Parts: sequence; structure tokens; C-alpha cells
Amino acid sequence: MTEVPTQSALDRKINRLFPGVVVRKDLVKAVKGNAIVPSYVLEYLLGQYAASDDDATIQVGIDTVRRILADHYVHRNQSELVKSTIRERGRHRIIDKVTATLNEKDDVYQAEFANLGIKGVLVEPATIKAHPKLLVGGVWCICDIEYFHSEDARVAPWILGSIKPIQMSNFDFDSYLSARREFTTDEWIDLLVQSIGFNPELFGRRAKLIQLVRLIPFVERNYNLVELGPKGTGKSHIFSEFSPHGMLISGGEVTVPKLFVNNANGRIGLVGYWDVVAFDEFAGKKKRTDRALVDIMKNYMANKSFSRGVETLGAEASMVFVGNTSHTVPYMLKHSDLFDELPESYHDSAYLDRLHHYIPGWEVDTIRGEMFSNGYGFVVDYIAEVLKSMRSADYSDRYQRHFTLSSDISTRDRDGVHKTFSGLMKILYPHGEAISEEIEEVLRLAIEGRKRVKDQILRIDSTMADVKFGYADSGGGWHSVSTLEEDEYPGYYHRERRESADTPVDGIKSGSAVGVIELRAEAERAVEARLFEGYIEFQENQRGVSFDTLIVPYLHGAGQITIVDPYIRQFHQARNLMELIGGIAKTKDVADEVNVKLITAENNEGEDKLRKQLELLLKIKQGAAVAGVSFDVAFDNTIHDRSIVTDTGWRILLGRGLDIFQYVTGDAFDLATKLQEYRQVKAFGVTYIRGGE
Repeated sequence: MTEVPTQSALDRKINRLFPGVVVRKDLVKAVKGNAIVPSYVLEYLLGQYAASDDDATIQVGIDTVRRILADHYVHRNQSELVKSTIRERGRHRIIDKVTATLNEKDDVYQAEFANLGIKGVLVEPATIKAHPKLLVGGVWCICDIEYFHSEDARVAPWILGSIKPIQMSNFDFDSYLSARREFTTDEWIDLLVQSIGFNPELFGRRAKLIQLVRLIPFVERNYNLVELGPKGTGKSHIFSEFSPHGMLISGGEVTVPKLFVNNANGRIGLVGYWDVVAFDEFAGKKKRTDRALVDIMKNYMANKSFSRGVETLGAEASMVFVGNTSHTVPYMLKHSDLFDELPESYHDSAYLDRLHHYIPGWEVDTIRGEMFSNGYGFVVDYIAEVLKSMRSADYSDRYQRHFTLSSDISTRDRDGVHKTFSGLMKILYPHGEAISEEIEEVLRLAIEGRKRVKDQILRIDSTMADVKFGYADSGGGWHSVSTLEEDEYPGYYHRERRESADTPVDGIKSGSAVGVIELRAEAERAVEARLFEGYIEFQENQRGVSFDTLIVPYLHGAGQITIVDPYIRQFHQARNLMELIGGIAKTKDVADEVNVKLITAENNEGEDKLRKQLELLLKIKQGAAVAGVSFDVAFDNTIHDRSIVTDTGWRILLGRGLDIFQYVTGDAFDLATKLQEYRQVKAFGVTYIRGGE
């Protein structure tokens, strides 16, 4: 039986005001099992049978949904068994993803079932007319399949008895608005975050709003959004799981015919049928791209249209581009720009200028198990239909009673701000009732997202004019807007424009990294000249020793550090290594990256201990990456000596490796827990050898 969480006051309010269209969000995991289906398919079924706050009703609903999946969901490895069931019974209901194509030769529509593995199933034209998305990308459906064998080998024995796409058919928008009025803004935001599947208690206000910006493409027509950031932050999840109106495709699968139009037969692509087309794994400098596709996409993103022969066609699909970054934010700001990871053809100011908003993916936490919600949220196909119904509404002028945008903001900048503002207002305040402070919060976020785009374009294209991003209030007071990374790394964010980089000032190039690097190198040489060479011995129980004084000064300025220690196995040994990496992170330039390679031995005391060792090393890798330290591990079970070698010429021989400290309690009130200087050490010795570069 599924464990029943205690209902919060918000959950009780949600159930009271939205009966029948909300569901407990942890139930999806409870019923999914090994069924490879989007969350909205499962929530559609849960909405039919388990949309309640009554524990007994929920449990019966869960059992019903599990039974439906067991009886009707088609697993690929059981497709032959299902086909046999259809043949023996003559008719059987299945849940599968269905794609239709037009057979021009016979002038008929034919369906293909992804998991069942059958094709050539005849589909009535009326069905295609009612559900045109069957032709582009396919739709998850509940279908009745019949079997009738014919002597004519050209005729498929499978007959489509009925088909019902898995999505809500209707809803009452006025009731939605009426219920919204009963929630405070904080409660409403938490309800929406729970609807996405996350626990709002683990997110700050800004983090919640960033999650909700991901929904804007579903509620705003022709919205162009980009999100680049580290792996594992859920960038693509919403576009694959949240709505039956969105299509997630791999960036490498994009072609002109698939996306826009096949000129050979005139068939319209994805943008003609889907509300949102999202490109996954979009980043990658060396990815091959079709220049013609880039040009057509630029035209579509700017003009909301594309050409089919001599005919110009309009479409409303929003475009979303998500990809992973491989460097830290300060590194990108120092060496290139925040679009550095994009394929070369897209690293183009004309394309980038068509983006309305840049979500800072580096601010989003890596998804962890405890972040998922067990509270109540909207059944996703319900909220998906709500958002779809508002796509034609325009809330972009709702700030103008209170605020005025800067007069030097260009038309494209203004469009970007307006579309983000309109979308987020429709999500947060669909009833149109927001006070000045709430409107200002949305406006600032909208300006910041467009500013992030424009500031990076200025790095790429020196011909673009600088823009003063901000707004004036009704009293005439001016409010400038900055991005968070601009406030965090002003020295790297406000890099001089390229044309002025070569102007000499006092013998050093203004805005150039050359003078800064020379000064830093001189300082590092002075420090290095004072570093001790030779052997030092430490006595047992001695205090006052730390990696910050013992090792870190010798690693300063190194780009490659190799640590050889056969015993990084247990928690305290991994903690010591993480503390050393912390020392490296504190002393390096925030915009530089350091590669640390650990050569260690596997824990050979059993599979469980080896697994724990690997988990610890993975945590070190994840933690180090945040600070721009790349951590890699190689196993060598023959090593015995311990050492640290840098690419700056230092070799440190460690008698005991990094395991120099005696037992620490872990008590938060014991200084030794956080500060190495207060720990007692074991007896050990260190030898410092200076080599050549």
C-alpha cells in the first residue's frame, strides 16, 4: 500500500478549490513501474481515478491505474504476446504511441504503433482531421485494435476500432480564474511548483520563478527561449513530460522538412502542429549544422513565418533551445561569452538577437530525490490545456500604468521583455489582479533575461549599440537592472569592447587581460621564490597543520595537478581530498579552470565497499565542478607511494598521503570539524622538490 503523507494547509486548500483536477504528485512514481511513458499520460489516468484527497479513494485509484497499465500498456518486449491477445480475442484495448503517414500510392492514411511494432493500419481521414498531430511526431493514445486476416497479402490484418488521444477534452476557464482569486501569490506559486513536481519548500523565490519561466513557451505564442547550464538540472524535463502540446527533439535530428516544410510534397513540419518545439542537447561547438536551416529558423523566429515554394505560411510554435555547459560562468565570461557552447552556425548575433529570454541554467540546482513533491498539484494535462487556452491573450501592457521602459531599448529588446512579461503574468496572475510590487518583480525578471542575451551579443558583435536596461516608476525614479552574474563577477562581465582593447594606458592595454596576467604572474613568481624545498617532519598529536599552509601554496597557478594516493576509500579520506580541492578553489582565479587527476586503488574489501568508494568519488567530482575544478579518477591497484605533481614543476612526496589527521567527531560545535588547524595529526613527513617547467 502507498504511504500517505500528511496534508499541508495548502494541500487542503488546493483540493477544496480544484476538486477533480489535482493529484498527489508522488503517485506518478508509484504507478509508473517500468512503463516508458511521459508523466502526462500517467497523470491523465490518475486524474480519472485518483484525483481525490481521500486516502481510500486514492489507493483504489492507484490499483485501478496499475491494472490498466498491466492490461493495456504495451511493453516492447511483450509486443508479440499482445499481438497474440488481439488475434485470439478479436479486439483488445492498448496504450501506445501512434504515428500516421499518408500512403500516396494507395491514397490512404496508415498508422504505426511504436511499442506494438505494427504498421500499415488503416486510419479514417476524419480521425486524421480531428487529430492532425498523428502526422507529425505521433501522439500517445488509448486504442481498440481488431484483428481480421485476409487472403490478400497486401492488406494488414490490424484494424483500428477506436482511438482517443490522451489529453483533456474540455475545462472551465472561468472556474480556474475564480479559484485563483482565493490564493495568495505565494500559495499560487507553490501550487504551480508542485504541479511541475517539485517541493516548493526547497526552493527560494527566485528559483521558483526560474522554474516557471520554463512554462512561458506553452502560454505565449512564438516565444524564443534558451537555457544553457550544467547537466542534471531538469532543462528538458518539462518539454518531454509536462504537456501533450510540446515536442522535444534532439538537436542533431533537426532538418528543414521535419521542422518547417518538405518542399518535395508540401507537407508542413512540427512548427505547424505543436505549440512548443524544444531542441535538446543543442549545445556543442563542433556539431554539424545545416546553414539553410539556421537561415530559415532566423526568419521564422523574427517574422513567425516560413516559405513553402512561393507561398508564405505563418505558425505559432514557440522555440526552446536547451543545452549543457562544460565551463563555469566566470570562465566563460573571461574567455568568451555565455553562448560559447553553441554550434558555430548559431553563435551568430543575428540568430541570438531573436531570443527573447536566457534562463541562467547555472543557477538551477542539480535534481535530487528529496526535491520531488508529495503534495498536490494540477493534473498536468489540465494545466497544459489552461496554458494553451491563454496563448492568444496579451498581457504585455499590464506594467504601463506603473512603469516605463528605457527609451533606448530597441524594438527587439522591447519585444523580448514584453513577451516574457506577458507570459509570466498569465501564469502567475491570469485573473489580472496584481499590485505594483508584484508587477515590478515580473518586469525585472523579464528585463534581466533579455539583458543577458543582449550583453553577450555585444561581446560577439562590436557594431551593436550599448543598451541601458531598466525602467522608470510613475514618480520618475530610475531603476537599472543587472544580471546576477554581472553582480557576482563584475570584473569579467564588464569586459571592454573589442575595438578599444588595444588602447595603451601607462604601458598596459586598457581592458586587456595581458597586463593583468603579467602582474599576476610576477606576484606568483615572488610567492614561489619563498616556498620551502626539502623535507619536513610532523609529530603525532601536533596541531596547527592544514592543507592551506602545507600543500595549497605549492599548487597555486597550476592548471594540471596529479594526486597519487592508494587510500581514498573511506569517508574521512574522501573528506580530506575534498578539503584540499576546496583550498585549490579558494586560491585560484574564479575564472580559471584547474584539472585534478586522482590515481588511487580500488577498495577490494567487497562490492558494497567498492560501491561506496565510487559514490564518494562521484560526489567529489560533482562538488569540485561547481568551483571550476575538473576532477577525474584513474584506478591502479599496484601503487604504494603517495605524491602530488603539478604542471608548474613541483613534486610533493607525502609519506601518509592525505590521511594525516586523527579522528574527528563531526560535532558541529567542535572547531576541528571545520578547521583543520584544530585537528591533531598522525606522525608524517613531507618532501618538496622543485623541478623544471
